[in-house]
Amino acid sequence: MAFKRNILITGGAGFIGSHVVRLFINKYPEYRIINLDKLTYAGNLANLHDVESASNYTFVKADICDFDKLIDIFSEYKIDGIIHLAAESHVDRSIKDPLTFARTNVMGTLCLLQAARQMWEECPEKYDGKRFYHISTDEVYGDLPLDRPDLFFTEETPIHTSSPYSSSKAGADLLVLAYHRTYGLPVTISRCSNNYGPYHFPEKLIPLMIANALNDKPLPVYGEGLNVRDWLYVEDHCKAIDLIIHKGKVGEVYNV
Repeated sequence: MAFKRNILITGGAGFIGSHVVRLFINKYPEYRIINLDKLTYAGNLANLHDVESASNYTFVKADICDFDKLIDIFSEYKIDGIIHLAAESHVDRSIKDPLTFARTNVMGTLCLLQAARQMWEECPEKYDGKRFYHISTDEVYGDLPLDRPDLFFTEETPIHTSSPYSSSKAGADLLVLAYHRTYGLPVTISRCSNNYGPYHFPEKLIPLMIANALNDKPLPVYGEGLNVRDWLYVEDHCKAIDLIIHKGKVGEVYNV
């Protein structure tokens, strides 16, 4: 079967990634969806048990830092679109192990960018119809003061990171934009707030609080308990991702 598009979704066995994979498999049967995931502690193929037999779905276990493997995947599946979600994403873990976050989030993104550039530049049509879509986080903007409810983040807000996690994601963002400006790679970035919903990893705040409450365990409060978080339902985020990869402008950053 000849597919209209061949889209590589990295981190597709994770929380947000599995919802994106499911949406694209079901909504676009004319697309071949290649799910690339290393299957670390945060990746679970059981998240996709309902679509794993779909004719337009392929799973590849691989590390985004394995450049040679990425070249093989691009070549075998004729990748023309990337939705890049694979990342280390827990702030507390980044404080304990910043090297892993730098490797995955910065070097992994760089390997993907270079693989896309190398393989797409060899095509007769080069970048026509191609798109490298990087999923980032609003944490690259830092924090807002609680006494200024009139302030909010926009796409023009300067990057002001506060953890190894957010710094590694900001580094990835800058590399993505640099590949667009330097090589003309057709890229798009979106930055979203915290997601919640089905298949959320248990260490995250909402499932952690629910699980602890159900088991009569203490509810951990971070700092002085004054932090305020913005939450986005994961399927709403997926709808935005769908819209941005199809309608988003090359070189643009979108806040979700």
